[in-house]
This record gives sequence, C-alpha cells and structure tokens, in this order.
Amino acid sequence: MNLKDHIRGIADFPKPGILFYDVSPLLADGAAWKAAIDQLAEAVRPHKPDLLVGIESRGFLVAAPLALALGIGFVMVRKRGKLPGDKIAHSYDLEYGTDTIEVQADAVMPGQRVVVLDDLLATGGTMAAAITLLRQVGADVRAAAFLVELTFLNGRDRVDVPSISLMAYDS
Repeated sequence: MNLKDHIRGIADFPKPGILFYDVSPLLADGAAWKAAIDQLAEAVRPHKPDLLVGIESRGFLVAAPLALALGIGFVMVRKRGKLPGDKIAHSYDLEYGTDTIEVQADAVMPGQRVVVLDDLLATGGTMAAAITLLRQVGADVRAAAFLVELTFLNGRDRVDVPSISLMAYDS
C-alpha cells in the first residue's frame, strides 16, 4: 500500500506559500492507518523501547496506538500548563520567540528506553526540544519516528538520534 496516497496537500495553509501535508485522510482510512502503524511498529521495535513518547498534539495520534500495538506504555510531552501534577519543563527557541514543553515528573524513570514520535518532521526544533527534555528526566532516548518528513527543511540535522520516517517529501 502506498501511504502517500492517503496524505493530502493543502496549499496556503496555515499561511500563504505553505503546502500543508494533512494526515487526516490516512487516519480516516482503517486499512491505511493499520498499515502505517504496522510499518512503524516494525521500524521502532529494534530500538527496544520501554515507552513511547508523543509530542502534542498529533504525535499523540501516532504514539498511542503504536504503544498499544507494541504492548508498552505511552507518555505525553505537552505545551506548558496542559499536564496536571508535578512537571519538568524545557524552554526552547522558535524562529520568532520561545516555547516551553513539559512532561510529568514521574512519567519516565531514569534509564528507561524511549522512542519519541510526532506526525511530521519539519525543521526539527520541537523534536530536538523533546529529546532534551526527556534526557533531563533521565530517559535513554533511542530514536525519533514520524509518519511524514519534509526533507527539504533539513529537520533531521537537528535530531541527534536515529530518525525513522514512513514517507518523505522533497519539496
């Protein structure tokens, strides 16, 4: 199955000149979505994760069912103020300003092997920040995985762990 057949390009979203790669049609097609999860499971399994970590919010859509398929736990990395309880935060630079992400303080135990997931790899800034945050809490970050990678933005260069992408777009 060609998973790219289930990715929709939307011109000028969220602003003029941007081509948005929409994964919604993939999620809506049961057979294609199962194939994507199966392929990710095959690619992630060799990294032997104890947990999968999803980055808010579309990363949750990928990491949660994949964790279920692998029979392991799922943890959320969210924007500041979205998680209850004690949290560990990490602030990072964006093109224009900064952002802060958090993980619950007891979500990942020191030494646990994790793979971090998001729906799409663009510039790599958020993934790099999530990896830094997880290392702050003692995680052994083994890999990063994505449904889609926009290779022309060179985001992989900012991610210092093996990166797995099911689909790549060169423009």
